[in-house]
Order: sequence, then structure tokens, then C-alpha cells
Amino acid sequence: MKVEEKNRSAVAAIVPDKRYPLKNGRTTLKLRITHNRVQRLYPLILEPKDQEKQSIADIRKISLELGILKGRSIALLPADLKQVMKQNPGKDTHVTLKTILEEYRKRASEVISKMSVFSFDDFVTIYYSKATDSNDLFSILEASAKQFREAGKISTAVTYACSLNSLKEFTGKEQFPFESVTVKFLKDYEKWMLSPKLIKDRKKATTNSRTTVSMYLRNVRTVFNKVKPAGVLYPFGKSKHGLYAVPKGKNSKKALTQADVAKIAAYEAARGTMEEKCRDYWLFSYLCNGINIKDIARLKYENIKGDKIILVRAKTADTVEEETNIEIMITRQASQIIERHGNKPADGDSYIFPILYQGITPNDEYRLIQQTVRNINDNMTNICKVKEIDRATTYTARHSFATVLKRSGASVEFISESLGHKSKQTTMNYLANFEDEEKKRWANVLLPDTEN
Repeated sequence: MKVEEKNRSAVAAIVPDKRYPLKNGRTTLKLRITHNRVQRLYPLILEPKDQEKQSIADIRKISLELGILKGRSIALLPADLKQVMKQNPGKDTHVTLKTILEEYRKRASEVISKMSVFSFDDFVTIYYSKATDSNDLFSILEASAKQFREAGKISTAVTYACSLNSLKEFTGKEQFPFESVTVKFLKDYEKWMLSPKLIKDRKKATTNSRTTVSMYLRNVRTVFNKVKPAGVLYPFGKSKHGLYAVPKGKNSKKALTQADVAKIAAYEAARGTMEEKCRDYWLFSYLCNGINIKDIARLKYENIKGDKIILVRAKTADTVEEETNIEIMITRQASQIIERHGNKPADGDSYIFPILYQGITPNDEYRLIQQTVRNINDNMTNICKVKEIDRATTYTARHSFATVLKRSGASVEFISESLGHKSKQTTMNYLANFEDEEKKRWANVLLPDTEN
């Protein structure tokens, strides 16, 4: 289809995807978007928006004659493809199909024209929304979750899906226009989230944390910034200006002392047990710059360079313009953990630890990492109870690494580099307050007790 429409340097067109011909000789039609000489092809998914219902009915009708449906996509035989791509197709069914395809192209162009700044990711989010237009918050959240899942960012997809489900529960609706997302609505939602709720099959009420509220509403704000719905007042901003300020999550800065970490290392777990493996994974995280379990799971022997481990954190790999390598010195204790639990043989492309496997899908990777985190946290809870120390989770290992270094005299700049942070302030947020005993010691210096 030669007709193309240009807007903001992005062009939409319907083209045959000749890269992957089907076994039956058919060719699938795709939506092609070109931006700054970069082209990407997207499927024509037959899930109609309200204004396209008649078009889908027409497609299904003429498919009986042309046999164009392949799943939910459009796939044509060479002769039909040649006719449809002509300026004047001739046959009624070909003319009808060409008209329908033009509707899909026009919708893509309309989405592009409404974007203040074009990006392929934002285009996909909006174009594949189930909304009748781009004004349904719930549809955009759902489309975003789908987009992240297809990109292999399962954890982010899960947070968007949770945001959507929570908002649906609060509103009791399946659709929700952006214009209804007011400052009052956001405050009411926050209040509702933070109020105790009875959950089925649980004996007592539970309350969401401010961190959860913050995460869900940051997703809403991100979607708002992507779509920029016309004629809708932007509700986010500083509260002193009468806008809604997304609450900051209160991350409890729980960090163990060096002495407590030593107690964990000295805990005698039976060889070859899950308890031993979980204790060692926790210690490995602590010893290796506080890297999270996802980074540990993804480590391969090729990341070991002499007496160092060099890696890019999974959390920042796709979010920073320039990748920053983290260099981790392999201590004797860390080396022993690798020797004790590492896969054998130690081939370069092999995972170090038996958490993931070659060719794993993003969904299975997410599932296995989450299960590993749960196993570690459960076993560490028991170990800490035996040792009579504060509970230590996988999150605690990172905080403990940073805090022990700070208490030992390391500079914030060194700790920041070790953690892979881009800003010193981010590192400061990780550093826990000094333990109560330290506070009491300095408080008593102010006016020592004297006997009367």
C-alpha cells in the first residue's frame, strides 16, 4: 500500500512482511512505522476498537472468499496480495479489504499526530489500547503491561497489572477516562489504599504500604505523561500548588551490623541443604556489592575476569544511556560459595549458579527468581531467629553492604560506585541510620550522668 502519511518525522504504512512467508504460500500484512530512518513492523491484530467493528465484520465476511485470516492476522495469497496493493484493486472484495487496511493506517497516523514527542514504545502503548480513543486510563495501563511483558520486562509488567487491578477494585469500573483522574480522586484512592482491608481467607485486616501506593500511582503518572490527554487538567505536582504529590515510599533502612553478618556466616547449616544454599546466596549478595538476586541468577562464568566479577546491573541495563560496569572483588568467602554451589564445568557462557538455564523465557526467568527470593527470605528468617538478630531479607543484604562500609570509614563516593548508582543522593538513601547503641553513646557525651 503506497499511500503513506508523514507527521513529526514518523510514517505509517501497511506493507507485506516478506521476511517470514507462511508454509501455505501466504504473506502476512503488517503495520510499518518509520521514524528517523528506523523501521519497525507491527501486527494487524483483529481486536476492533468501537469505530472499527464494522470493518472487522467486513473482514470476516470477505475472509470466506479470500481466506485471509491466519489466527487474528491478515495473510494473503500472492494473487490477492498483488490486487490489494494496486491503486485500483478492481474486485469488490479486494476494494473492501484495501479500504479496511486504510482505516488501520489512518488510526496509526492519528495516534502519531497526537504524540508531542514520538517514540516507538509510546506508539505501541497507545495504538494497541482497547480504548475507543486514547482517553481510557485502564486500557493504556493494560496495554503498557502487555508491552513490558512482550519486551521481557516481566517485573515491570506485573506492577502495571497490579496498578490496574487495584484501580479497578477501587472504582468498580472496567473503563476510566483520564478526565476523571483528578486531585480529589487521587487523594481518595491513596486514603482507600492505606486503610485496613479484610482479605478473603485471612483472619485479620491488612494495610497497603506507602511504597505500594507510590509504585501504583507512579505508573499512573507515567501513563499520563505518555498520553498527554488533550483538554485534561494534569493532576500531578506539588501539593502547595494544589496538585497531587505522589507519596514517597518509606523504605525502612534496615541494615545488619558487621557482627550480625558474622553470626549468619557462622551459622551451621547441613551440607547440601536448601538452608545452606539460601544462607550462602544471601552472603554472596552481601559480599558482592549488595547485588540483587536477579543479578546473581544472571551471572555467568564469563563475568569473572581474574579476581573480579564485572557486570551491568539488570535494573539499569535498559534505563541508562551509557552502560556502567560494576567491578566486584572476589573475596575468599565469595570464591568458596561459587565453588560450593556453582555449576560444573565452569564454562564461559554457563550460569554460575543453578537458578536459571540456557534458553529460558522471560516469564520463567521471573518465576524462578521470585521463587529463589522467597526461599532465601524464608530460610534467612529462621536463621536470624536462631541467632537472635533482626530479620534479614535479600533487600537487607544490599543495605548492610553499604552501611557496614560507611560505618567502617568508606567514602560515599566509593560506596556509590560499588552499588552502581548514578547519583550520590541515591546512595545516601541506602545508608541506614547508625544503630541505637551508637546514638545513645553520643547522647550521653552531651551531659554524663553524675550521682547526687
